[in-house]
Amino acid sequence: MVHTKGREKIQITLTATDKELSKEEKTLLSPDQHYPLLKAEKKLSGMIGMQHVKDFIREMYALVYVNESRANLELETTQQNYHMLFIGNPGTGKTTIARIMADMLKEMKIIEKGHFIEADRADLVGEYIGQTAQKTKDIIKKAEGGILFIDEAYSLARGGEKDFGREAVDALVKAMEDNQHKFILILAGYPEEMKQFLKLNPGLPSRFPNTLTFQNFSGSDMLELSKRMMAEKDYQPTESLLNKLHSHFQTLDYPYVSHNGRYVRNLVERMIRQHALRLLEQGEQLNKKVLMTLETRDLLIYEE
Repeated sequence: MVHTKGREKIQITLTATDKELSKEEKTLLSPDQHYPLLKAEKKLSGMIGMQHVKDFIREMYALVYVNESRANLELETTQQNYHMLFIGNPGTGKTTIARIMADMLKEMKIIEKGHFIEADRADLVGEYIGQTAQKTKDIIKKAEGGILFIDEAYSLARGGEKDFGREAVDALVKAMEDNQHKFILILAGYPEEMKQFLKLNPGLPSRFPNTLTFQNFSGSDMLELSKRMMAEKDYQPTESLLNKLHSHFQTLDYPYVSHNGRYVRNLVERMIRQHALRLLEQGEQLNKKVLMTLETRDLLIYEE
């Protein structure tokens, strides 16, 4: 166990010889020197299907770390633009990762306060001329020193040519130029909708050098997530139930069914409800094993 002064404990266990160490294990970073990254990676470690996200966060950390090291040695440095686009389907972890990113950048002193402001169309768009610009300025002011996260950002483009959402986008673009190092803006949304949204203002795409695409869960990811969710709730699936879940997840047809954590959570909760109903109607003796065991007949699959 490594203790870091004034910070949480980070457990590092070494059990293999040097020859047996994997590439990842050989590149263990010092907890004292790289605490912000290790803290973020610890939060990510339990998340499924997130390797590309982990790579992105490590890349962002490395960029800041090397830039600071260059400054310490009086080498040429440039102020980095940390505004980001998070593109992915619903339930793929965009908001969760934005919060982890905010915490890491605060630890690195890239943003002063590290607070997380989540906004949507209603927070930015007014009902009459002049109100939108002021509402947007107020949100940006509130976000100074932290991260402003706008999910479903493409909703600002809905409503046609005369919609005030365009005014909000123009105000955001101006703020990114005037206050680009005072706050970090993350715009999030679904792939196709975001593609159209970025065409709304010619200056929009170039102001987001950091794009993170959130991938749909694979069938294996969904099976692993369902097993974890059941274990967390003290339920144990039978082998036949796991086989049925595996077959189901492999045959899901995206986009008609979403490949994400939300779908898995709904499925697990439905199994738990069906399990409870089955036990009630069977009237059998309720022992620990019966109360914990989910069976194939508890899996009800509906069209979503």
